[in-house]
Amino acid sequence: QVQLVESGGGLVQPGGSLRLSCKVSDLIVSLFARKGMGWYRQSPGSQREFVAIISADGVTNYADSVKGRLTISRDNDKKSIYLQMRSLKPEDTAVYYCAFLNKMGIPEDLWGQGTQVTVSS
Repeated sequence: QVQLVESGGGLVQPGGSLRLSCKVSDLIVSLFARKGMGWYRQSPGSQREFVAIISADGVTNYADSVKGRLTISRDNDKKSIYLQMRSLKPEDTAVYYCAFLNKMGIPEDLWGQGTQVTVSS
């Protein structure tokens, strides 16, 4: 069964950096390489929201609130995507999830456990 495992979260001060990872298991590399993927986040009392996506071709798109601070990337051989986070703000505090995208660019209903990012002094 395909699984998504997020890691790399933690507690960081405002202005700090983190690098999140999402590893996909039980999916062959060639299939992973064809899939668009994305990062989403959810803070308490809020709905899950879009953060960044990367297509199979490596084209990226970001939420306005994170442009210039967060960078999504992928390593197909490792069946992983990453989210490099810089200049973090308290409003970035959330549980971060990765997801596959369907052909319409909508996240598929398969989620990992997420990784908590807390930005606080």
